[in-house]
Amino acid sequence: MSQNLLAEETSPYLLQHKDNPVHWHPWGPQALAQAKASNKPILLSVGYAACHWCHVMAHESFEDEDVAAVMNELFVNIKVDREERPDIDTIYMSALHHLGEQGGWPLTMFLTPDGEPFWGGTYFPKTAGYGRPGFPDVLREVSRIYHDEGDKVAKNRDALREALRAQAARQAPGKPAPQILDEVADRLVRNIDPENGGIGAAPKFPQPFLLELLWRTWLRIGDERCRNAVTLTLTRMCQGGIYDHLGGGLARYAVDDTWLVPHFEKMLYDNASFIGLLTHVAKGTANPLFENRLRETISWVLREMVTAEGAFAASIDADSEGEEGKFYVWSEAEVDAALSDFAPAEVTHFKQVYDVTPHGNFEGHTILNRLAHPDALPDETEALFARMRQVLFTTRKPRVRPGWDDKALTDWNGQMIAALARAAGAFDEPIWLEAASTAFSFIRTQMIRNGRLHHAFRAGRLQHLAMADGYANMISAALALYETTGTDTYLAQARQWADELHTHYWDAEGGGYFFTADDAEALVVRTRSVTDDATPSANGTMIENLARLWYLTGDTTYQDRANSLVRTFAGELARNFFPMCTYLNGLDTLLNAVQVVIAGDGEEADDMRATALSASLPYRVINYARADLPPGHPAFEKTVPSGWQAAAYVCEGTNCSLPVETANALHSMLARPV
Repeated sequence: MSQNLLAEETSPYLLQHKDNPVHWHPWGPQALAQAKASNKPILLSVGYAACHWCHVMAHESFEDEDVAAVMNELFVNIKVDREERPDIDTIYMSALHHLGEQGGWPLTMFLTPDGEPFWGGTYFPKTAGYGRPGFPDVLREVSRIYHDEGDKVAKNRDALREALRAQAARQAPGKPAPQILDEVADRLVRNIDPENGGIGAAPKFPQPFLLELLWRTWLRIGDERCRNAVTLTLTRMCQGGIYDHLGGGLARYAVDDTWLVPHFEKMLYDNASFIGLLTHVAKGTANPLFENRLRETISWVLREMVTAEGAFAASIDADSEGEEGKFYVWSEAEVDAALSDFAPAEVTHFKQVYDVTPHGNFEGHTILNRLAHPDALPDETEALFARMRQVLFTTRKPRVRPGWDDKALTDWNGQMIAALARAAGAFDEPIWLEAASTAFSFIRTQMIRNGRLHHAFRAGRLQHLAMADGYANMISAALALYETTGTDTYLAQARQWADELHTHYWDAEGGGYFFTADDAEALVVRTRSVTDDATPSANGTMIENLARLWYLTGDTTYQDRANSLVRTFAGELARNFFPMCTYLNGLDTLLNAVQVVIAGDGEEADDMRATALSASLPYRVINYARADLPPGHPAFEKTVPSGWQAAAYVCEGTNCSLPVETANALHSMLARPV
């Protein structure tokens, strides 16, 4: 007899549903076999632990005995955590897009017993509303069509199957025009909201890969529009309600166009990208806001996002006590009570600056923000406000906290490790570096089985071969740690993972990396893409990684692979360059890297490395003079002139500067305008 089978899972999202009256199955051959045996279609529900609308649909429908009875009678029901199984999520989300739907979570798809999609949607209300039919009515009608109108189902199934296969196999090879980076930046910067920053209207997403592309353009050609677009957008985010002004960290996105009202969940990957961008911009401007937000966000990560094993957790939920954002919002009376030890005039000033009013700015409550007062106030005022924020932070602590999804994901950990390593180098913060190194060590020792990197770890269980982005992001992490520390084992690990990725994920026919390994579970299609989503694409990230491996080792195999990736997807730029910013940033490093070669050792060499690490140059590569490099490599047999302790060379292409003896001299060579 069917029953809910989620109790033995480790995913916090699946465990949220273990007591539902729905007979949920985890994804697997048992569920597919039951669908075939019973001749029932599959209802596939995909979500994640921090998803607000997933919770809404769960409370309305999946916890309801009557709705569950309809689901159990008519369908084999499968529940999937999109973070644990991104390979499944990406297939069926793509299918929904091919049906003409916008997409989002919860993802609700209807499949044949073979797992092939034929219809779907996202959130369905229990009763008709929001322009959508009621969920029980949807269930009955889909079941009726499946059994009575097989031709219609087969037509949809076949069309979606072919669309998915064509998408995965799509080839648009070419060679990017020499001016492509500047042209794309010019088109993107014209679309920046001149008042609030960011792209487009509500909802607004941080778009860190796009902002990095604009920042690189500013550094490369001095286009002030690009610099201003980045600093405007970052300032609005850093001072908006999307940023947690008490605890640090960035929410997933803003539901409005001014960055005031966040979708309150905090995701590891968003904050990794935020830290990476803040590192570059804080070092490339004179505005202390960006370094402050960087330090606050990293403090939040180290305080609230480190698992017992030393890796990084996936997310913090948007909801607590059944309400979105309840943990984060305030009434004016609550603020007044918490700050009662401060002078009334000081409290009044604080409330003016942080937008605290009797009626609030969000459903009768206040989201703390400084959108109306973004500029720095006098030092003594900022110090006072910092003390007041600390009091509010302490007052907030006893509240019922949002749920914490503490599974460790290889791909997201790779992003955070790389971001922390680069920030640690830029700001000389050994505690940040230690956290990055600890997480890296955990993944390298505990998330490898039978010599292969795996995707998810929680409650002592390691699951699923890593996807391509897991390998790509962990290679990026290894390279960041190598350049920051100079420890050769990180470079060796990056090379090993690059070889494994090429062996098991490379598309020998079309080029590029598949999302899943050649020996992973067979799904209805094996996807391959270069477009960014909320996280960077594996193929885009690998252009950057392979370029760095070539610069660091001189092995032209890496150069050839990077160029192959560039050519494989170049034609996609003409179709839609907007989601290809990671690809373009990797191309920038491949074409325009600034290599800093350090020869010698001792204190002066360490100071030179620190200087190179602190430069706001995303395409900077730090190398060390070694005899094992091939002739012609910029670092090959670079020497320390007689009487010097160390020397540094700055190389672009195969052309290197004369050596410099001091860190100050190196700083002058790497400095860019502020």
